[in-house]
Amino acid sequence: MIHQIVILGGGVGGTLLANVLARRLRADEAQIVVIDSHGEHKYQPGWLYLPFGEETVENLVRPERHLLNDRVHLALGQATKIVPERHLIEMSDGSAVPYDILVLSTGADIAPDAVPGYAEGAHHFYSEAAALNLHEQLERFQGGKLVVGVADIPYKCPPAPLEFVFKVEEYLQKRGLRERTEITYLSPINRAFTIESVSEFVTPLLAERGIALETFFNTEQIDPIGKKIISLEGTEIDYDLLVLVPPHRGAAVIRDSGLGDAQGWIPTDRSTLEVKGHPNIYAIGDATDIPVSKSGSAAHFEAKVLSDRIVARIHGEPEDEHIYDGRVLCFLETGHGQASQLVFDFAHPPKPPDPNAFYHYEKLLFNRVYWYIVPNGFV
Repeated sequence: MIHQIVILGGGVGGTLLANVLARRLRADEAQIVVIDSHGEHKYQPGWLYLPFGEETVENLVRPERHLLNDRVHLALGQATKIVPERHLIEMSDGSAVPYDILVLSTGADIAPDAVPGYAEGAHHFYSEAAALNLHEQLERFQGGKLVVGVADIPYKCPPAPLEFVFKVEEYLQKRGLRERTEITYLSPINRAFTIESVSEFVTPLLAERGIALETFFNTEQIDPIGKKIISLEGTEIDYDLLVLVPPHRGAAVIRDSGLGDAQGWIPTDRSTLEVKGHPNIYAIGDATDIPVSKSGSAAHFEAKVLSDRIVARIHGEPEDEHIYDGRVLCFLETGHGQASQLVFDFAHPPKPPDPNAFYHYEKLLFNRVYWYIVPNGFV
C-alpha cells in the first residue's frame, strides 16, 4: 500500500518533516504532498532585524520548491476546510486532496484587528511589511515615549519582544537619542516573561538599561488620537511610538474546520503530537495548543519526533518509543553585541547563561546557515 501523507503548511516543521520522510520512506511506501498557499518559505526570526536595517527581505525568503526534496509534491493553493470523516482537504478552487495521514503545520495568524485602534496606533515586526514600516518609523523617531509590549498570549517567538526592546535601547544609544527617550515594556502577566527563570534573568537587565516594566497590562484598546494604550485593568500609558506584538490566532482553515479551540489552536497530545480524537491527524509547530513556545525551534524538534512516529507506523513498528519531550533551543538577544541561550523541555526549565558575544554571533551564524541545515533536517 502506498500511503498518502499530506502536510498542510510548509514553514520550519512542515518542510523539515517532508524532507526527512522523503529520505526515509520509499516511493512504493508513501507519496508525500505539501500544500502551501503562497509557495514561499519565510525565516520569521529574521524579521526582528529588519527594523534596525540589519537584514533584508531577500535574505529571509526562499521559494518553498527549492527547499523540498524532489520526491515531495508541492501543491500550491488555499485549503478551505478539512473533512476528517472523509479524509479530505477541500481547496478554494473546488478540488479536494485525499490523505491517509495528515499533518497540520498551519502556523499562527496575527490578528491586530482584535485590538480597537491597533491599525492606526501601533506597529510590529511580525511580517516583512510591518517590520519594514517599523524601520521607517524608527528612522523618523527623535525621542519621546517609546512603549514596547505584548497584546495577548500566546504569540509566536516568545523572546522576540524582549529582544526587540533590548535592541532598540542599543539602537537609540547609537543615534544619540537614548537620554531623550523613556522606554516602557508591557507584559500581560505578573512578570516580564511567561517562564519564571527567564523572567528572573531579564528583569534585572531591563532595570539596568533603564527600561520600565509594566506588568498585568492586558491591552483593551489603543487611542491613536490621544496616543494612549489602555489595558483591561484600567491602566493608561502615553506613547509617542508604540510597538506591540498583535494578538495571535490559529489559522482560518483550522477554525473553519472546527478542529481548534476558541482561538483556533489545535488540541494536540503533547507527547504523541496526535490531534485529539483524530488518530490519522497530527499537528506540529505554532498551530498546536501544546504548552511550549510557539517557535521554529519547537516545530523543528516536533517534526523530528513525528518523522520517527510516521515511519514506525508505516513499517508496522511501535510508535510509542518516539515521544516529544518539549525540547526547545533558542537565543535571546540582549543588545550591545551580546545574547543568551534558552534550552529547556517539559521537565527542565531554562537556565539562561550570562549574556555574552559568543551567543550573539552564534545566532547570527545560525541565521545564515539555517537554509542549508534546518529545512533538510540535517540538525
